[in-house]
Amino acid sequence: MLEITPDLLLQAYRIGVFPMGERRDDPKLYWLDPRQRAILPLDAFHLSKRLARTVRSGHFEVSADTAFLDVMRACAEPRPGHPESWINDPILALYGELHRRGHAHSIECRVDGKLVGGLYGVSVGAAFFGESMFSRERDASKVALVHLAARLIKGGFRLLDCQFMTEHLRSFGAVEIPRDDFRALLADAIDRPARFQRVLAGVDPCVVVQANTRMS
Repeated sequence: MLEITPDLLLQAYRIGVFPMGERRDDPKLYWLDPRQRAILPLDAFHLSKRLARTVRSGHFEVSADTAFLDVMRACAEPRPGHPESWINDPILALYGELHRRGHAHSIECRVDGKLVGGLYGVSVGAAFFGESMFSRERDASKVALVHLAARLIKGGFRLLDCQFMTEHLRSFGAVEIPRDDFRALLADAIDRPARFQRVLAGVDPCVVVQANTRMS
């Protein structure tokens, strides 16, 4: 079996393929290339008024790339309806190395200094591949997603891949498209320049997201 290295992993993302584990305690990995792909168009991001109020309330302290492995481990924890996880030790090691190389990023939400939500993913060119998210407090992962979208928009990203559709993602405007359509979008984005914005420097993420939607 071909060993999956960080370099091979990046090559796989460039053609739309990604790995997963079978179980948290199983070290084997397998490749996925879904026939239907979920994406969240950054120019059609749906931000509800209630969530915008939550984002602006300051209840969550939001940061980026300050606790990447902690976010990954939290995403792998059992939760209601999902006792098992595809995030195993090889996944943790591979994506941890991508983070060290600047190709994987996390958004963290904290309350009183405690990590209560977040997400992580991989960036290649102007494409961002969302991997997983978690929430220990209501709206924490939703706030993280709004902050991610704002950072991607500010950084010039063209594609936000969500891999598989969920009702949670659909509520933000995510859609499913055929594999060939996804590959066309990926080919357009993968070699374009983009920069993940670790700091928004006082910018209201809600304004960024809403302005980008109005301009489309």
